Amino acid sequence: MMLLDTCVLYWLEQSPDRITSTAGTALADTTKGCFASGISALEIGLKVASGTIRLPLTAGEWMHQICHRRGIVEIPVTFEIAGNSASLPPLHRDPFDRILIATALEHGLTLLTPDRHIAQYPGLKTLW
Repeated sequence: MMLLDTCVLYWLEQSPDRITSTAGTALADTTKGCFASGISALEIGLKVASGTIRLPLTAGEWMHQICHRRGIVEIPVTFEIAGNSASLPPLHRDPFDRILIATALEHGLTLLTPDRHIAQYPGLKTLW
């Protein structure tokens, strides 16, 4: 079971050539459940608002549409996940990534991410 980093979720739709063959194989295996954090909608929405990326829909609508089409299940940011993200070692300062790390740890998920800093967290399984 995998949690998708926000960039991976975006690349699935907008730049599939950026997905590695290892990640692509894992994503193609439908027996492995795929999950996305609700925090990814905020991260994508802020990138749209800043002009960094463009989407044909609002970030929330876009997330609903691609997750529904691809069978990706949303995981909400709970009090536990938010609180645990603040308690992580200071290996990575990005608050969005810290939420993703805490989510993966809370649910025992492998985090599909190209970020090498994230892979340094103890107990966290990553794939790229």
